[in-house]
Parts: sequence; structure tokens; C-alpha cells
Amino acid sequence: MTGYLTTHVLDTARGCPAEGLKIELFRIEGAGRVLLRTLETNGDGRTDRQILPKDEFATGTYELVFHVGDYLMACNTPPEEPRFLDVIPIRFGMSEASHYHVPLLLSPFGYSTYRGS
Repeated sequence: MTGYLTTHVLDTARGCPAEGLKIELFRIEGAGRVLLRTLETNGDGRTDRQILPKDEFATGTYELVFHVGDYLMACNTPPEEPRFLDVIPIRFGMSEASHYHVPLLLSPFGYSTYRGS
């Protein structure tokens, strides 16, 4: 099986998928990181294509960066200065060629993630 990477963002405070949320994918190389792509979530809270498709998959350490502050502002979440959650980085490793799914459950004051299926 060839590996690939997907995500899904759910707004648990509003009880719906997080549409229009910017996500960046980085590959970690030593002390630095390399931007691989920038995507945005659709109406289902997913990206229209795999974040890291099968033909580009490689094991290693990666980071998904979720730009939740902009999303919360667009949803008219009451602003605070500074916003409690603005950018959420999730660094994780992919050690085998399989499907990795890294979802984000989001609210203005907390979040969680896990390795999904």
C-alpha cells in the first residue's frame, strides 16, 4: 500500500465542519522545515485533495499548521486581543506507507487531534 495524508477540521463550538480554514503542510528537515503546500478546507471541513498524495508520500516528520484565528474571525467569533488560539501547529511522524489521517477538533479555547482512519 502506498501512503497518503488527509485531514478533517470540525468546529465543535458551532457543531459543524470548519469551512475556509487555511492549512499549511511542512516537511521537517533537521532543524528547519520546508513548505510543501497550502490548502483550504471545503464545506465538509476537508481539503478537496489529499494533503500529501500517494505519488509524493515519503515517511518522515511533518507539520500541519492550522490558521484558526482567521477562521474564527470569519465566523464572527467574538474577538479578543490577542486571540487565545491563532495558529495551531501539529508535528507528527509517518513511519510506514499507509493512510495517515490527522483531524482537528476545534473550539475558540481548545482543540484536540488524533491519528484517525
